Amino acid sequence: MLQTVYNFAIGPLAWVAWTVFIVGSIWRVSSIISLAKKKEMNAVAYMNTRYSFRSIGKWMIPFGTLGWQENPGLTVATFLFHISFLCLAIFAPAHVVLWDYSFGISLWKLPESIVDPLTLLALACCVFFIARRLANACTRYVSGSQDWLVLGLLLVLFLSAFLAKMQIGDALVMSLVHVLSGIAVLIAIPFTRLSHALLAPLTRAYMGSEFGGVRNCPDW
Repeated sequence: MLQTVYNFAIGPLAWVAWTVFIVGSIWRVSSIISLAKKKEMNAVAYMNTRYSFRSIGKWMIPFGTLGWQENPGLTVATFLFHISFLCLAIFAPAHVVLWDYSFGISLWKLPESIVDPLTLLALACCVFFIARRLANACTRYVSGSQDWLVLGLLLVLFLSAFLAKMQIGDALVMSLVHVLSGIAVLIAIPFTRLSHALLAPLTRAYMGSEFGGVRNCPDW
């Protein structure tokens, strides 16, 4: 029975998740652009390609912006988490098999010796994000149920992957939990705070254009 559920999760349910993710992402980005044109047409008018890419480029470099420099601990954790997340999501050996099986895409695989440290690193970053939200009064005040749900999903995602890999507990149960939490994260991206993965470049382009083209200074 459990194997049947697992096969369903990595098959039809995964395809549903990818469909929701793609359609939802297109909707989210297009709706934000449409809203900006209606509400902030003056801002859209001074969008500048040069300053947009300058801002995006600096934002992708650790401590490349004033915002990153003012929060060194958060900056380090953020970059380590995203690097770990992307490397594992795309190049983890088990994921490479799924990429090939589902999409016919052959990718390079991470060495097994790197997978476990990256997973533990991502877990440590999740714990840091949770502790920061609890310890920092301002962050705790603006944290809603959605923020905690997203953090919980990410924590379960990496913890279940590590437990399955180490064969702690029932391997099939842990693998199923990992797949289901991954599906939940994929579906949640367009509709939760995880949408920053889609919208952050637009935000940086807007800020870069305003600060560089209007205020004639580096953006925050």
